[in-house]
Amino acid sequence: MGLSRRTFSALAGTTALGLALGGSAAASCAYAAHTVPTGPAPAPPRADGRRHTIGYDRYSLLVDGRRLVVWSGELHPCRLPSPSLWRDVLQKMRAHGYNTVSIYVPWNYHSPAPGHYDFTGVRDLDLFLRTAAETGLYVILRPGPYCNAELDGGGFPGWLSATEGSARMADPTYLSYVDEWLTQVNAIVARHLLTDGGGTVLLYQIENEYDSHVTEPAGRDYMAHLYRKVRADGIDVPLFHNDKSRNGYWIPGSFDTGGDDGGWLYGFDGYPSPSLTPPDWGHFGIGGLKGGATASPRTPGLIPEFGGGWFDPWGGVWFDKKGYAESRRQRDAAYERRFYLTNLANGITLHSVYMTFGGTSWGWLPAPVVYTSYDYGAAIDEGRQPTSKLIPMHQIGQLLRYFPDFAKLDRAADVTADGLRVYHLTNADTGAHVYVLRNDGKDPVTTTLPVPGAELPVVVPPQDARLLAAGLGLGRRRVRHSSAQPMLALAAGRQEVAVFTGRRGEATVTALECASRPAVRVLEGAADCAYADGLLRIEAELGGLTRVLVSGGGVSAPLLLLLADDETSVRLWPRDTPSGPVLVYGPALLRTAAVDGASVRLTGDTVLAAEVEVWGPRGIGHVSWNGRALTTGATSSGSLRSTRPLAGVGPVALPALHDGWRRKRENPESAPGFDDSAWRAADGTTSYSTTPVPDGQPLLFADDYGFHYGDVWYRGRFTGAGGARSVSLAYSTGTQGLLMAWLDGRPLGTHRMPVPDNKSVRQGSWADTAVFEVPEELRTDGAHVLSVLVRRMQHDQDGKAQDTHKVARGLTAVTFEGAAPAVSWRLQGEAAPDPVRGPQNNGGLYGERQGWHLPEHTDGDWQPVRLPVAERRQGVTWYRTGFRLAVDAATDASIGLTLEDDPMRAYRVQIFLNGWNMGQYINDVGPQHTFALPNGILRTRGANTLALAVLSDGTTPSGPPEPRLVLLGSAAGGVTVTPVP
Repeated sequence: MGLSRRTFSALAGTTALGLALGGSAAASCAYAAHTVPTGPAPAPPRADGRRHTIGYDRYSLLVDGRRLVVWSGELHPCRLPSPSLWRDVLQKMRAHGYNTVSIYVPWNYHSPAPGHYDFTGVRDLDLFLRTAAETGLYVILRPGPYCNAELDGGGFPGWLSATEGSARMADPTYLSYVDEWLTQVNAIVARHLLTDGGGTVLLYQIENEYDSHVTEPAGRDYMAHLYRKVRADGIDVPLFHNDKSRNGYWIPGSFDTGGDDGGWLYGFDGYPSPSLTPPDWGHFGIGGLKGGATASPRTPGLIPEFGGGWFDPWGGVWFDKKGYAESRRQRDAAYERRFYLTNLANGITLHSVYMTFGGTSWGWLPAPVVYTSYDYGAAIDEGRQPTSKLIPMHQIGQLLRYFPDFAKLDRAADVTADGLRVYHLTNADTGAHVYVLRNDGKDPVTTTLPVPGAELPVVVPPQDARLLAAGLGLGRRRVRHSSAQPMLALAAGRQEVAVFTGRRGEATVTALECASRPAVRVLEGAADCAYADGLLRIEAELGGLTRVLVSGGGVSAPLLLLLADDETSVRLWPRDTPSGPVLVYGPALLRTAAVDGASVRLTGDTVLAAEVEVWGPRGIGHVSWNGRALTTGATSSGSLRSTRPLAGVGPVALPALHDGWRRKRENPESAPGFDDSAWRAADGTTSYSTTPVPDGQPLLFADDYGFHYGDVWYRGRFTGAGGARSVSLAYSTGTQGLLMAWLDGRPLGTHRMPVPDNKSVRQGSWADTAVFEVPEELRTDGAHVLSVLVRRMQHDQDGKAQDTHKVARGLTAVTFEGAAPAVSWRLQGEAAPDPVRGPQNNGGLYGERQGWHLPEHTDGDWQPVRLPVAERRQGVTWYRTGFRLAVDAATDASIGLTLEDDPMRAYRVQIFLNGWNMGQYINDVGPQHTFALPNGILRTRGANTLALAVLSDGTTPSGPPEPRLVLLGSAAGGVTVTPVP
């Protein structure tokens, strides 16, 4: 299409820009200037069919002229392969204060071969975007073409590793593939843009962490090409890039956008160690660092990725082999307050936490550096269970939604408080003062904070932070100051409700401005209240929910002040409805709230028995919970409360898995008489791999023959090796790969890559040479067959744009000592991609090619066996069993599979549930022992088939042990789950 030149106008020394879509998604766009906005943030988004504008100035985004602070969390649909559960996690994010979800759309997940794209089933991007809109979340879309994200090849499809052209450059061949990919994904995204009301896509990222070739024409031309392509495809929301390490790369004007500079934001990421002092990367931090938001002073502070945890490598060397529990402990709720509040104090108003739900790198989806779990130590764990890390997210997210003051802050006069780093900010439009107090020490700090007209006593725990406000509007009233953190303020019926929070046991003081003496009642808890000189002073120690009702004082509407400790605050659930705000207190989760006349319909979860209390619009008199009417009574707090508590979740019975197992050994490929005539002949001579083909060697790289995922077999036939004393097998696999060899059916041995240490963990291109002695009786000139199995651990990422995803995988060279026979090679990897589960599900094991992992496979001729098993054998043995679950339909049970054995035993297991490859267990490496089994793939009310493909090297007794099902968490409620085919 032809794009009009976009115009922009100056506003108060900054740039205010708005995108408005006219006509279809393919129509050209025009910017419109806005007046300075006031009032609350925009209502939660939905696919309403109405056109919306998206603009920005240096403070924040402007949606339909109203300021929006983006409080986002990362979730990867590909790492939760059960579409029904997308709604579950999105609803949990929405309830806990997030207004936006950020997603990668990995190219490799949707493209099994050049020209082939799959957006169906677990890959249904259209469904995900509809679900996000129905949940009321904006979407930040990140389709690459390069993602990184600890994904195989950084998200590049396996087939791209065997193509001509330089990736992540303005190379014509590469760009032709990129354009094809973006055409496919953008055709879907264009239907879900906020600008035309078709959905809630708010922002769109181009490329990712592209810090190579920044000053080179090929790099700039590449970014310009992507920009123009995305715009030509009708994507008219603001675009941005995620700068790695805050270098100021790709700021507005740094590359040619064809005269369309107005819709480009500068963003950067940050993953600081918890041991560091939180850095000042925003517009007005104290001290400041290189780069960050100061690199682009006319656009709002945007961090598309800020550490919500950290990934764990094979061996768990970064977290002392404790796994993601340790990651979550190191980056806990206090870490979030220290770092995220510092970002807010630095003027970051577009903030996305990576990850909020990490999920599972199932099948052959993970990059070599990581194991199956991608839990990440995130706020919502891999089993979809809320963690204590949601407390700050919940509190800050609600704060940013209900107090528009935080969308436009400027640095104010410096304020000091002994032992603390203090950030002082003001909103010139509302007069509010904001203070972020950070304790970087190892001891608690008790001090006073000077605020207008008072010295406010504060306590900040070690390695923690808190946010305080003064002059903040609470509807018709104003809080002069408070030593508790504001969380929300809304109107409910004839009264207003405000919530302030903090740590349990903290003493707080809150001062409300009152023109005359108000009437004050302490309805619950203990509080001391005193009025003097136009201020009502309320002192209370946080514990549970303290309720203080303030009436009169020159204001017509009463104010219900709720003081909640952290654990209580996450049981307070505000929701906006067309009839007005609703506030719910009590249950473990509120999923939805709707007002229909006098009725309030709620859905959600309980874990423990809990009462339900509802504040809502005038006239409500009936409440239902998950479709069941509740008996309620009116309270002195102006709410309706259930007269009987909701039931908690019931017990979940899980069967033992010690019966019904059957076993079958495989790897017939190692036998000399195996028929490999249908295999691919290794007859290639040239490769586009970055690994050179060794002189005098045939081309053996698996990708060049169309085998991109999992195991690959080689069989070499030769004669004339009478003097051969040993054979050397050079191979490349990525971290934790291995090679097994047989000569004429006799095992020669196994070679494996070392467990990485702290220094080598980031190394992806693990290559080595296995040397095996040739048995003396096989040193003959007759015909021989050399069989080799290589377990590849997927393609390297290409973070430095050096085509490292093209490093060879599989065998690279084979030589003999004492002889030089000419070897004729054939190879076989994965079969055609599974039409439902996709290309990452299967590798090239014999059992996989024969469908032994599928539930419909007939295993009646397999040998019955009872686990645990310990045998010495080089090769692959399969185990299968079935089990039934009967989880109550009203219970959301998250279930995992645990494998544990003597760590001295060297073997690994691929876990197939109902045909889905749910991960790889390496017994002597770890640290992962429990594997999440997503509902939908797991039939929680029906029959399931479990298949284990055990690869052992023959040096130790090998398993598997007796697997056991474990409950990762449960709740009464949940979402309706549709079985995944």
